[in-house]
Amino acid sequence: MTKNNTLCDSSDSVLVVIDIQQRLAAAMPEKILNKVVENTQLLLRSAELLNVPVIVSEQYPKGLGPTVNTLEMTDDCHLIEKTCFACTANHHFNDKLKKLNKTQLILTGMEAHICVTQTAIDLLNKNYQVFIASDAVCSRKNSHYKNALQRLQHSGATITNSESIAFEWLRDARHEQFKAVSKLIK
Repeated sequence: MTKNNTLCDSSDSVLVVIDIQQRLAAAMPEKILNKVVENTQLLLRSAELLNVPVIVSEQYPKGLGPTVNTLEMTDDCHLIEKTCFACTANHHFNDKLKKLNKTQLILTGMEAHICVTQTAIDLLNKNYQVFIASDAVCSRKNSHYKNALQRLQHSGATITNSESIAFEWLRDARHEQFKAVSKLIK
């Protein structure tokens, strides 16, 4: 197990939003889903302000529907449709990662114990630094969510939260986007 004691760096990060889709979201506990959407939105807006690229995946959108419309994504977001559980099993995802040439992947989405875990472990095995925004991922069952975070931490992913990521991207209160990002924190 490799120890990841690195801070998130906006110039070397990619935000990956995994399968936050209408029909899948409907199966999540409402209070938890609302928090996941809120924290993912914080990361999406922060990424936009700090020029962090965003990849959004949709698992079989014909069956699970599109990404929830409460997530406001810019035209810069790269949308990847997939049927495989790990984003990394999709060649469009891998091609986009290669073109972006970044080493840090920030993961949000659902379900934590399936698509997020499989994506994270594959990325770790490809020597990426993986950060899991624990307040922006969920599973239908809390026990699956907890198990996923424990497994991911043991695998070498850094378990953190959306606010920490945003402020690590900033690094300094003198950053030109500090006030704009701070306003996103509720």
